[in-house]
This record gives sequence, structure tokens and C-alpha cells, in this order.
Amino acid sequence: MAEEFEVPSPHEHHLEHVAQHAHDEGDNFAGKIAVMTAIMATIGALFSYQAGFTESSAAMNKNNAAIKKTEAANQWNYYQAKSSRQNLAELAMTIPGVDAAKYSAAAERYKSEKEEIRKKAEELEEQSKQWDELSEADLHAHHRWAQAMTAIQIAISMAAITLLTRKNWLKKISYSAAGVSVALGILAALHI
Repeated sequence: MAEEFEVPSPHEHHLEHVAQHAHDEGDNFAGKIAVMTAIMATIGALFSYQAGFTESSAAMNKNNAAIKKTEAANQWNYYQAKSSRQNLAELAMTIPGVDAAKYSAAAERYKSEKEEIRKKAEELEEQSKQWDELSEADLHAHHRWAQAMTAIQIAISMAAITLLTRKNWLKKISYSAAGVSVALGILAALHI
């Protein structure tokens, strides 16, 4: 029966050496970095959730804007049809031998109906504009959340490199990136 041998890579050997060295000297550098990385990962998960939520919200609001825009277009088409009927009724009034009063009443009716339709179309266009503005605001917040998520991912990566190299200046970069991430998250939460 053949024995299996596990040959550690130089990277694994270095990690074991660093961990053993830290343990022997009572160094809690690795522990601090590990805790900070776990905190950053938790913050990153929250940012990721918010980024997804605001992206979905922006898409839904954009969809609502499109629906209202379509309804407004339908109203404008209806308005145009009433205008055509009004024009035909006004034209019919000028034909000799027809009941001009009948066509005059029809023209007035179409004119008043058009006014109601115009108001409805303009109201729907305003609603579409409001939905578009909500979508843009949500999309802006989504971008802020995505920026915060990117910064926290950089912070986590720098923490991993810090753990391997044990360089304090890398730890400072990692913590700075985490700070930038939190600041961006606050801006996103405040819709700035």
C-alpha cells in the first residue's frame, strides 16, 4: 500500500511559520486583523444588500415612469382623435343644406372633451416625470452603495495582504479604505 505525502507549498509553509511565530510570541496582530476583516465583511454584506435593493427600486420606478408615459401617449392619441372629429364637425357646419346646429353642438362637445383629455394626459406626463426622478435618485444611491462596497472589498484585500506581510503601513491603508467605505455608505444612506 502506497503512502500519500502532502507537500506544503511555500505559501502555506510561510503562513504556518507566521502563525506559529505570532503564537509563540503572544502577538495578537493576526487576531486583530482577523476580527477587523470579519467586521469589514459584515459591513460589506450590508452595503451589498443596500446596493441591490436600490438598483431594484430604480428599475421599478423607471418601469412605472414608462407605464405612465405610455398612458399619457394614449391620452394624447385620444385627444388627437377628438380634434379630428371636432374639425370634421366644424367642416360639416359649412356644407350647405346640413343641420349646422347639430354639427356645432358636436364640435363644442368634442372641444370640451378634448380639454378633459388634455388635462389627463398632462397629469400622466407629470406622474411619469416624478417616477423618473425617483428612479434617478435611487440609481444615484445605488452607485454610492456600489462605491462603498468596492472600497470595503479593497479594505478586505489589503487586510489579507497585511496578514501575510505583517506590514503596519498596509494595515493603515486597509483601515483607511474601510473608513472611506463607511463614509460612502453614510452618504448613500443620506441620499447624498
